[in-house]
Amino acid sequence: MNDADVSKQIQQMVNFIRQEAEEKANEISVSAEEEFNIEKLQLVEAEKKKIRQEYERKQKQVEVRKKIEYSMQLNASRIKVLQAQDEVVGSMKEAAAKELLNVNHHHHVYRNLLKELIVQSLLRLKEPSVLLRCRKEDVHSVEHVLDSAAQEYADKANVHPPEIIVDREVYLPPAPSHHSDHEPYCSGGVVLASRDGKIVCENTLDARLDVVFRKKLPEIRKLLFGQVAA
Repeated sequence: MNDADVSKQIQQMVNFIRQEAEEKANEISVSAEEEFNIEKLQLVEAEKKKIRQEYERKQKQVEVRKKIEYSMQLNASRIKVLQAQDEVVGSMKEAAAKELLNVNHHHHVYRNLLKELIVQSLLRLKEPSVLLRCRKEDVHSVEHVLDSAAQEYADKANVHPPEIIVDREVYLPPAPSHHSDHEPYCSGGVVLASRDGKIVCENTLDARLDVVFRKKLPEIRKLLFGQVAA
């Protein structure tokens, strides 16, 4: 083998080594680029996750705000219904109170009613001695029926007639009038209490009206909600 052949082989080896080195360098370059792309992709995914979380947070805020607004609208609607209910109940009680005033004009009817209220109160108290309060204008009517009411209670409860003291210092408010709409009033009836004041039985016509209208409230609410729905 002459020098030319040796030089040729050496050149081939150099070329092979150079080619192999270039291939290795390309592989290293590709690997580095892939790592860079992976890191870039991870950053993009992290940013997308951050954006998605921010969107979900704002979406929840919107939903909460909508719920609050709906609740406020619902409460406003309920308040309107309750106000309308109060107006209806108020007008009905006012009408009923006027009817009670008409009853008071018929003294014999009202006296019988007072007697019944006194007997009922005595049966609830079951005390041997009680204090009775009424309107100032009713004192005469109360005294007219007091003995018979006490005897009727005694017969029903199988006890001695109780001692009933009519309070002549403190009276229930007077009858309602158009001139004193904001003043306390009482449509009639009595309040009885034990002498120590521990047991009190309010048996006024206004208290009875309250009971009657409390029973009517579901019916009134149904009527009002029906009107709102319509």
